[in-house]
Amino acid sequence: MEEVQGEKQSSRLVLVLYPFQGHINPMLQLATILHAKGYSITIIHPEFNSPNPSNHPHFTFISIPDQLVESGVSLAPGDFIDRVLALNKNCTAPFQKCLERMLDDDQKHPLERIAGVVYDCFMYFVQAVADDLGLPGFNMRPTAAAILLFSVVPHTEQESIFESQISELQPLELKQMLTSFSMNPSDNMKEMRAASLNAIRSSSGIIANTMEFLEHAALSMIRQYSPAPVFTLGPFHKLAPSCSTSILQEDAHCISWLDKQAPKSVIYVSFGSMASLSKQEIVEIAWGLANSKQPFLWVIRPGLVHGSEGTELIPDGFRQKVGDHRGFIVKWAPQREVLAHDAVGGFWTHCGWNSTLESLSEGVPMLCKPCFGDQFLNMKYICYAWKIGIQVESELERGKIQGAIKTLMADIQGEEIRNKAMELKRKTILSLTEGGSSLSSLEEFTKQMLSI
Repeated sequence: MEEVQGEKQSSRLVLVLYPFQGHINPMLQLATILHAKGYSITIIHPEFNSPNPSNHPHFTFISIPDQLVESGVSLAPGDFIDRVLALNKNCTAPFQKCLERMLDDDQKHPLERIAGVVYDCFMYFVQAVADDLGLPGFNMRPTAAAILLFSVVPHTEQESIFESQISELQPLELKQMLTSFSMNPSDNMKEMRAASLNAIRSSSGIIANTMEFLEHAALSMIRQYSPAPVFTLGPFHKLAPSCSTSILQEDAHCISWLDKQAPKSVIYVSFGSMASLSKQEIVEIAWGLANSKQPFLWVIRPGLVHGSEGTELIPDGFRQKVGDHRGFIVKWAPQREVLAHDAVGGFWTHCGWNSTLESLSEGVPMLCKPCFGDQFLNMKYICYAWKIGIQVESELERGKIQGAIKTLMADIQGEEIRNKAMELKRKTILSLTEGGSSLSSLEEFTKQMLSI
């Protein structure tokens, strides 16, 4: 760090959250990583879904108004475009005032300057404010890097490039995804895409929660087109393992239950913080788990079924058939600890990117039921590119669920999938060791920050 009149000058990074669990987690993990590199951290966040500052006593938290509730914006997963647009519109002015006050304080206290702003890719308004105030802005991607291809590759070239994509990307079916994106896009979608692309073009860098070996082909193509450097610092949660980021109350009792189970015997079932299921799907999952004869840990959070606690939908006779020893149900689990537990041999997931990285990092194979958005691309990575999972049919039926669990947990195919998953775990460990790609990328990022 620089010297100011003989005293050491420290640098502060401002990080801006998108206020939903799957985005809050990686940003707070990244904040922990950067704090360990010597930066002071200020977290600026909308009022909605505010994180708990007591979980991060070394950070400064500043709340800004977002008006999500007042404006009646839907919080349903399928309405995320309207939500993103509302946040970008409503938060721009209060964020700019907040940052201007911080810069004024810099003049009064020159020993700590703002070195840059890191923002969630959905809070793209931040880049324009940073540009206006002469600060470097860094675009943080909490999704698979491959999603960036739809932003950095020019629209006029996307179809031909995705048609002839190299073999590593063929399982992702990018051309088919492009076709689905292009069918009757709304004005709001066009607006969001354009603004997001402008932010990337103006940014000083892109911070991706991924690893070079994991998305080598996608990253190579992104770097051909992106004007900004790409830093692959993933998986964030492994570089910040002590960081508690959940906004939901975790039930740690399940760990004691796992301690009593045989190694690699338990199927862990969780569909994340935003996905929703129907009442009938809960019933089919319940009987599929019961009939599989496999021990299971099942997360049924309030709201998983709209307007319901969820657990009251468990069918009659289910608990008697399963008993306390073979099944355990919680409202929310300490997922990273669960996946690292020796008793867990499989993960039935919605394929959120955080869950994908957490499972992959522990060598746990997956059953995949994507629900919306980028989860479908993640599923293709898991099942067809990396081949460490099995796709569950979208129409849930107890017999097919039972069969999928048996295949993953007890058959030869499942053993082959498990071996591939363990190989990716070993590669993940290497990327996080001295000289590995993730640590090297972190060093590159800090060097760039010092040079700005």
